[in-house]
Amino acid sequence: MPLGTLSEFLVLSGLAATLGLSAAVVSTLMRRRHEWSHSILAHLLRIGLLTGMVFALRRMAGLALDHYDIPQLSADLVNTLTAAVICAIVMRELFMLINRLTHAQILKGSDPTSARAIARVLKLGLALVAALAFGEHFGIGFSGLLAFGGIGGIAVGLASKDILGNVFSGIMLFFDRPFNIGDWVSSPDRKIEGTVEEIGWRMTRIMTFDHRPLYVPNSVFSSICLENPGRMTNRRIMATIGLRYEDAGRVEAVTRDIRDMLRASPLIDQSQTLLVYFNEFAASSLNIMVYCFTRTTNWGEWLEAQQEVFLGIIRIVQSHGADFAFPTQTLYLAGDGGAAGAPAAPGPGPAAAPAGAPPPAG
Repeated sequence: MPLGTLSEFLVLSGLAATLGLSAAVVSTLMRRRHEWSHSILAHLLRIGLLTGMVFALRRMAGLALDHYDIPQLSADLVNTLTAAVICAIVMRELFMLINRLTHAQILKGSDPTSARAIARVLKLGLALVAALAFGEHFGIGFSGLLAFGGIGGIAVGLASKDILGNVFSGIMLFFDRPFNIGDWVSSPDRKIEGTVEEIGWRMTRIMTFDHRPLYVPNSVFSSICLENPGRMTNRRIMATIGLRYEDAGRVEAVTRDIRDMLRASPLIDQSQTLLVYFNEFAASSLNIMVYCFTRTTNWGEWLEAQQEVFLGIIRIVQSHGADFAFPTQTLYLAGDGGAAGAPAAPGPGPAAAPAGAPPPAG
């Protein structure tokens, strides 16, 4: 290799090393400083440094090919590798920038579902642009790529209709919005219940309440009934209060005081249905139905509100001298005078059978 060519080779080597080191410094700053990681200029700077390093390496490979015979390497291969590496660098940087901007928007309060869907659309658009640009580099025109895409699309569609069905179902989930990321969902048709963590192209990740990830194909949501308790406006309190039969004279007052207590409570939404009525003669109790809605939808706050309501009911029942019923039975034995208030049978009768003896025949 002539001296002038060797000098140029050494200069290019130093330039490539300097550009690579500078790119590493920029990467370190982007990892350690938040403002750098979300800066478009920082990403463009790293793209420029890495692209310059690739061009320097390409020139070095060209100098080597001019003076040495390397069968495994050719000018066309060097150009193809250069284009592929530059395309990969640009795509990687733009994808990282999109991810970081999406995360920043979510932290600012934007809807996670919309932010991530927009990010996926941008990535898909960049991938299509890269495919078109790379195709032009190989001499494949736009019409040729469309024709190839049409034929390939038919083949891929026939071979992977389930995957495409999941993808289109994911798109419909975005437009229909039966749930968003962070919503609590459940399905009475399937054993699906938990918090939505991710809505992907093909499947949705749901974290169950026992902290097990559940991966559901998107096409499943197009054929099942789905509840979204996360969008409820109120939580319901519904209970049955059973009083003893000997407290029958106190039922009306207890019912009235419970209703007044609920109407005066700041925890109960007065614009919703509020019902407190004596509604059943049960086997061993007189039942009062309590039906109302809390203002909060938070589960912990709802439990606290329900506890306050139940404790208030206990105080009201006890203040009236009544008590709560529990299952009871009254057993009448032969020879004890029969039912309460009934006269005993005249004349001598058979002795009472001992406990556990079989009944008399006939």
